[in-house]
Amino acid sequence: MTLGPLEQAFIDDCPYAPGGQLIDSLLVVDMEKSLIRVRMPTHDQLPITSEQRVHPVRHPRHVSGGLMVHMTGIAGFVHAYYVLGLRHAEGWIGYGGRIHDARYKALAKPGVPIEIECKATKIRKGTKRAFARYDLRFYQGETLVYVGDQTAMWLKIEEGDALPTDDDA
Repeated sequence: MTLGPLEQAFIDDCPYAPGGQLIDSLLVVDMEKSLIRVRMPTHDQLPITSEQRVHPVRHPRHVSGGLMVHMTGIAGFVHAYYVLGLRHAEGWIGYGGRIHDARYKALAKPGVPIEIECKATKIRKGTKRAFARYDLRFYQGETLVYVGDQTAMWLKIEEGDALPTDDDA
């Protein structure tokens, strides 16, 4: 693993193409603390953000809250890849299970990158399933713009396996 620009192996393994990954750098991988930190460039043409009807006072251009929730999933995938060693190419896929808490602390304006920190606070890993609860923090410069507490389930899916439903949990 190399810190800095994303490795091609990660880009190729991610279940989203680069246009859905929206991160350009791996900043921290701390195995002991079960923590990763990545950088997300921001600009006016981000998905959803680009469709905003902007008003300079009532609705200034900002990184969409829905896009930030998507980025919590991408951060979770980065954590699963680098900390848990789960590979999509080997059958592993993650799904968000629950957003326990999500707080938008400030508007994130396009132009300054967002650094996303994802720390697993609980992990339960088996041979075909892993559960992780994540503390997520998004910073734009010194400003905390988003805080999340979320749970994800990682499954190793093999040919013929059915995806579980909420009733299976």
